[in-house]
Parts: sequence; C-alpha cells; structure tokens
Amino acid sequence: MASLSPLPVVKTVSDCADFSRTVLPYLPQLRELPSQIFHSIQDPQQLKEIYVSTNPLILAFAFSLFLSPLFLFSSQINKNYSQVDRFWSILPTLYNAHFVTWAHMVGLPTLRQDTLIAFSVVWSLRLTYNYWRKGGYSIGSEDYRWKIVQSWMSPSLFFLFNVVFISTFQSILLFLITTPTYVLLLASRVTGNENTTGDLVFSRVLMALILVEFFADQQQWAFQEAKKEYQKTAKVPRKFNQEDLDRGFVVSGLWSWSRHPNFAAEQAIWIILYQWGCYTTDTLFNWTVVGSIFYAFLFQGSTWLTESISAKKYPEYREYQKLVPKFIPKLLGSGDSLFSVPVESSTNTSTSTAATKAKEPKLVKNANAPKLKTRAASGTGNGSSSGSSKKE
Repeated sequence: MASLSPLPVVKTVSDCADFSRTVLPYLPQLRELPSQIFHSIQDPQQLKEIYVSTNPLILAFAFSLFLSPLFLFSSQINKNYSQVDRFWSILPTLYNAHFVTWAHMVGLPTLRQDTLIAFSVVWSLRLTYNYWRKGGYSIGSEDYRWKIVQSWMSPSLFFLFNVVFISTFQSILLFLITTPTYVLLLASRVTGNENTTGDLVFSRVLMALILVEFFADQQQWAFQEAKKEYQKTAKVPRKFNQEDLDRGFVVSGLWSWSRHPNFAAEQAIWIILYQWGCYTTDTLFNWTVVGSIFYAFLFQGSTWLTESISAKKYPEYREYQKLVPKFIPKLLGSGDSLFSVPVESSTNTSTSTAATKAKEPKLVKNANAPKLKTRAASGTGNGSSSGSSKKE
C-alpha cells in the first residue's frame, strides 16, 4: 500500500472519470486495509497515516462493507429490519464529509467540495427531522412494508434477502450515490480552487430540490395530523375540508402534481449530483452513474409496493393514479393531469365522523381539473406511515 500514491495521476478532467485509472488500481487496498487497521488500532498517529495514505474511495467502500454485518446482526437480534433506514439520512453525508475531510487533510483544493457538503448537511437535516417526527427513531419502530415482504417468503429465504439486500446492498448503495464526490475531488486537482458558474447552478438546483422535499413533507404531515384530529374529535380542522379527510390521502399542493413529489425530488438529487460530476469532468457518462441508477430502481420497487398497499386501503387511490403522474408532473397538455379538490366550507363544529357512510366514487370534472368525491377511510395515505419509511 505504501508504494502506491493514494490518488491517481490525472492530467485532464476527463481522466478523473476513468474507472480503470481512478478505481481499479486501488482495489487491492481493500484487502490490506483491515489488517493494517487491526495492527494500528491503539496508535492514533498510525491510524491517521493509514487514513491519508489510502485512497478515499476505498476507505468509504470499506466502511460500507464494515457496516453490513452490523446491520444484519442488529436486525436479526431485534427482529426489526429498519436498521439501515435509521442511518439512511446520515450515511451519505458521512461519506461526503469523509471525502471533503480527506481532501483538506492532504491539502487539495476544496472550494467545490465545501459547497457540496453544505448541501449534503441540509439534505441530512431535512430527512432526519422528517423521519424523527414520524417516530422512526422510536424503540421498535419499523417500516411497515418489511412485514409485508416478509410474509411473501419462508424464514430462510427472508434471511437470505436480509443478508443480500437489506443489510448489504442498501449499505453499499448509500456509499455508491456519493461516488460523484470522489470524481469532483479528483477534478479539483486539475481545475484548482474555484467555483464555476456550473458549480453554482448545480448547487442551487440541489438546494431547490431539498425545498421541494421539505414542502412535500410538510403538506403530507399537516394532512395526516389533521386526519388524526378529525378521526379523534369528529371535527374538521381549520384549512381542511371533510371530503379531503374522508378520502384518507393527500391530493392537494405538490401532491396534485405528483403522487410522490418527495420521492421524485429525492431521486433527482442524486441524479443531479452525478450530472455535476459529468459536467466537471467533461464527460457525458461515467461509472458513478451506478449509484443513481440503482437508487432509482430502489424507489421504483418501493413505490410500487407502497402504492399497491394504498390502492387496497383507499377505494379512490386507483382513480388518483389515473389522474396524477407517479413522479414527473405533466407540465404540458390540457391540465387534466392535475388532481385538485376545491376547499368547501366547513366549520370546526362539524359533527360528522370519519366513519361516515361510504359514498360511491364519482369523478367530476370542472374547468380546472378533475375532482374526486370519495368515501371515508382510516389510516395514512400516499405511502406515509406514522414513523416508518426512511426514504420518504
């Protein structure tokens, strides 16, 4: 390990995106790293030397592999399979912070990476807060979907699924989505310590997508809290109407444009980070796309499961699926893709209960957009649970 420089020799920005040049030569370090750490565990200075003399990508990858058996052991002991979920909002920023810290320690230009870590911290704060307020960090809290997946398999098959997918693949995935940061780190050696107009645009777009997630979270949270109050007191809270609450899932605000605006923005964030790496290295495509592709695949599967549950729980959800796109809004066209429900007059003294006699679904079109009149429903909607899905 000592004979190999921790970073590859790069002469152009496109070299920084070359997998054979920037990754393959360093894979042997992955095999040597555990024994080196073990023999130096009581020597902080030696550990620091190992840290700065090891390729930063290999260090991050090794850490994701180290976490996998810990997630597996914890999930099996507690019979709770949301162990990775609890770290979902933390690990990507931890990896990004590692890349930035490593660059500072070895004296690389870091202005671009410092901008990136600012975005990453805000991303973590938003997602961690939303997960916390939904009860995700409560003792025993678990994503309700794992129980459903578990019911599809025998115990031995689900254990294998836990080993391969839940504990290992997801841990590695949270590392993979941050690999464009490694490419940006390498590119700084060529471009120097500067933020270009492109860097500013990418960082602003990432912040804007976090805002979309924040407003989507807040709209979902406000609706679910209002629905809980309505079901408990039989009174319609201010700024809400009985028809919306009886339906059982939110269809207003951002949710009238996309059935999962938070999911859409979340996938876009890591695709944009990948594009940032492509832009900086003057490439149309590079190996770090693997992270954003598999992240999108994960959301496709997660959303399919979430919506299949919602469609069974809420009679009007299938109509909602027909009217509103899953992720990307239909910005062009007649406007029929919008799903809006005008607020009808109601008072807080309403004596109607959440168990009102069911009405048959009826699609009513108006000049602006489709409108559903629906039956009462209980529980949560749009895939939201009271403290489960880390990825929402």
